[in-house]
Amino acid sequence: MSHEKFKACIDACNQCASECEHCATACCHESDAKMMEKCIELDRYCADMCRTAAAFMARSDEHTISFVNKFCDLCAEICDSCAKECEKHSHMEHCKKCAEVCRKCAEECRAMSHANVA
Repeated sequence: MSHEKFKACIDACNQCASECEHCATACCHESDAKMMEKCIELDRYCADMCRTAAAFMARSDEHTISFVNKFCDLCAEICDSCAKECEKHSHMEHCKKCAEVCRKCAEECRAMSHANVA
């Protein structure tokens, strides 16, 4: 089993992790950063989960695909939560962009995990 079959999902996870880190940092610099606490927290959880999911996919084989599927399902759930929170602040460009990338990552993760049911 080659990690290449996961390329689209790995790329989406890496892009999401990067966008979430950017959003969290930008939220910290907003005039009312306290109001952005939940967004910052979810951005960081999402970034960490996306990086971990990408790593699991990169090292996956036929013996570990069930773990990858579980990680990707959880990653999709966290991405959806992050997107929902960021959408509350869509007047901020960084939150708007983050929500879009999180939604795309969630779609890729779900598609990947459902295509690889072990």
